[in-house]
Amino acid sequence: MKAPRLRKFSLVSLRDLLVAIAPTTVLVVIACAVAYLVVDPEPPRRVVLATGQDNSAYEEFGRKYAAVLARDGIRVELQKSLGSADNLQRLKDGKVDIAFVQSGSTGAGQGGSSALAAPAARPELVSLGSLFTEPVWLFLRAPDASRQSKDKSKGALPSLTQLKGLRINLGPEGTGVPQLFRQLLAANNVEPGDVRISKLENTPATMALLNGQIDGLVFSSAPEAPLIQMLLQTPGVQLFDFRQAEAYAHRLPFLSHVVLPRGIVDLGRDIPAQDFQLIAPTATLVARAGLHPALIDEFVKAATEIHGSAGWFQQQGQFPSPRYSEIPVAREAAKYYRDGPPFLQRYLSFWLANLFDRLWVVAVALAALVIPLSKVVPPLYAWRVRSRVYRWYGQLRAVELALESAPEAHRPEVQAEQLRRLDDIERRVNHISIPLAYADALYGLRSHINLVRQRVRAAPQRRAEDV
Repeated sequence: MKAPRLRKFSLVSLRDLLVAIAPTTVLVVIACAVAYLVVDPEPPRRVVLATGQDNSAYEEFGRKYAAVLARDGIRVELQKSLGSADNLQRLKDGKVDIAFVQSGSTGAGQGGSSALAAPAARPELVSLGSLFTEPVWLFLRAPDASRQSKDKSKGALPSLTQLKGLRINLGPEGTGVPQLFRQLLAANNVEPGDVRISKLENTPATMALLNGQIDGLVFSSAPEAPLIQMLLQTPGVQLFDFRQAEAYAHRLPFLSHVVLPRGIVDLGRDIPAQDFQLIAPTATLVARAGLHPALIDEFVKAATEIHGSAGWFQQQGQFPSPRYSEIPVAREAAKYYRDGPPFLQRYLSFWLANLFDRLWVVAVALAALVIPLSKVVPPLYAWRVRSRVYRWYGQLRAVELALESAPEAHRPEVQAEQLRRLDDIERRVNHISIPLAYADALYGLRSHINLVRQRVRAAPQRRAEDV
């Protein structure tokens, strides 16, 4: 019997301790939840990527990005578009989160007339880096390619001035090609009205070229585009050779001079049969400034996997790169290019690494709250324990007041009732569980109960002495 009674007296009252720390725990949990969800929210599992037209390189690369990010549980929703200018407009309108954009499309630094050229009209955008060069491909029907040529051995037009009067398709205005090619014509002192320009999309324009309805068409795309691959091997279609490519690159800084090597398409059939000088803007990956930093890392990592190998116009590791971008590179992307992937992502899965990264925010919130709140818990705990003793003093005071206010005629009955009440109070107090550190308060209460009992018993005697 003694052991169970002794268990009531412990060093710490677990129940009171839990009650004391409950408000602090609730505040800490709320603060951590707010920090976890608001200060550093979880990356979205869905992102919208604007690509390009059917059978374009942008569309082909968009599928690759979707496949790579799907491995980490991120769904990339591909949204077809007309091209770079259309993609920039969609970013501005908030319809997409990220998009492929051709250098020169913003009109920055070239006096272009892009609707997004002015800073006030351009949304807050960040670049995730340049991905690949996308040369300007001018395909002409063979009879037109040799017309007015001074170099019959190559069967090619010597300059863009020879395009006057020809039917050339530049594609819809939503692409980057019309603006780009007009600048090329202006550099040759050719007015846009001197060329019969059409605005068909890539696939219909290719069919029109093969059917003789137009004389030429212009693409600006990576060589991986299916239509580029097809036209490079189609008899009767010839690629324009930009013999002044180096001059173009100096006149328009967003362009670079690249060479399509002889035989690169098909070595066995020697396609093409000569080196072609080409000019090329650069494709960049552009996102809205609010894109989650973890997704920026994911897209740069995917870009490294997709575009990092050697290609027709690039060396191993040349792309992706923070260079060649007119739009400021995102801080996270620049850090990735400089230092490589974040430390945790080198060894953990994307979501697990992101969870640990975000836990640092929770740790800061914990430190900010636990340290000051820890000073509140001990007093609260002490008050909680002592309150189980102190509340009985109200009962003792009630006994004294009942006896003092009782009429003289009923005093013996009141005295007997209050003595029974004190016996009940003492019995209940004897069952109070209290930590040993606060036992002095309990023993003090018991001595005060005896003191009040003595006063109640002595009340008639004191009354008689007063009389």
